[in-house]
Amino acid sequence: MRKIRLAGPLAAAMTTAVLASTGAANAQSKFQCEPGETFIMNVMVSAHPYWVPVYQGFKQAAAAMGCQTVFSGTPDYDITKQIASFEQDLVKSPSGVLLHPMQSDPFIEPIDRAIDSGVSVVTFAADSPNSKRTAYITSDNLAEAKFAAEEIVKQVGDSAEYAVLENPGQSNHDLRVTALIAYFEKNYPNMKLVGRQATNQDSNAAYRATASILQANPNLAAMWIPEAGSAEGAVAAVLEAKAKVLIMHADVTPTTLEHIKAGNIHMSLNPNQGVQGFMGFIATFLATRPDLFDPFNDYKVSGYNPMQIPFIDNGFAVITKENADSFDLNAYMQGRDPS
Repeated sequence: MRKIRLAGPLAAAMTTAVLASTGAANAQSKFQCEPGETFIMNVMVSAHPYWVPVYQGFKQAAAAMGCQTVFSGTPDYDITKQIASFEQDLVKSPSGVLLHPMQSDPFIEPIDRAIDSGVSVVTFAADSPNSKRTAYITSDNLAEAKFAAEEIVKQVGDSAEYAVLENPGQSNHDLRVTALIAYFEKNYPNMKLVGRQATNQDSNAAYRATASILQANPNLAAMWIPEAGSAEGAVAAVLEAKAKVLIMHADVTPTTLEHIKAGNIHMSLNPNQGVQGFMGFIATFLATRPDLFDPFNDYKVSGYNPMQIPFIDNGFAVITKENADSFDLNAYMQGRDPS
């Protein structure tokens, strides 16, 4: 087929026409924010490195739609303070909030009040399922627990002693722990749970708890930890005791990444944080525009937002010594705006 080239005035005219039509299409797109329209991401323990890639994904989606974003929350692990920060966010009249609720039930009323006032709310990583939130984005915690259980059995056998640390009250962490224990009870009944202590993401508490478990159970073979903060303390106690304990945990911090590289931690199951933030923004944006489509259901008579998305699985990555460099947060953030 002969190729046709446009040159001179004709090419310029065609280019101008294409750019004009593209600009008109963009101006008319319903998938664009109004000038100054803002979306907020609210978290607890706001300095935790977990949020950094999540917020980057959130910002990338927002930028594609011409929206403004704000990172918010509280530096404390305190449900009262996080709710207060959420309520302060609402005073700013954002279009929507992507929220990581520290605990599910205390956030029911604040979330419902926000939605009733016209602010869309989507949860991520942890949920408030009995609230009116329109969507929930997370990794599949049941799949994570199953993967962890099978990997532990693969490494230490199906008749070994294991322990768990936990963070009661945070839905995703609770599920990661209870699902692993239930999976062992059903599929590997000879696996013996010899330690279960709440450390609440506190590395010092995890250090003390792990040291105590090791002292009482010298045959401990494996530990499963639902987050990285407690894993930092646990690995320190194991190294100090010179014990041979396989450690697996969810999430990742720069400290646990270095321990994975050194072989002190077997592996981490890390939610795809960037996907979580990107899809979190998309779901929050869609919740603000329920008139974008007319679904074949009863939303008009029942009065609920038709953009309901009960669950989006952002997937998880398995971090090992071999691929750990891909999860270097400093390398990822080079050249990126952290604000």
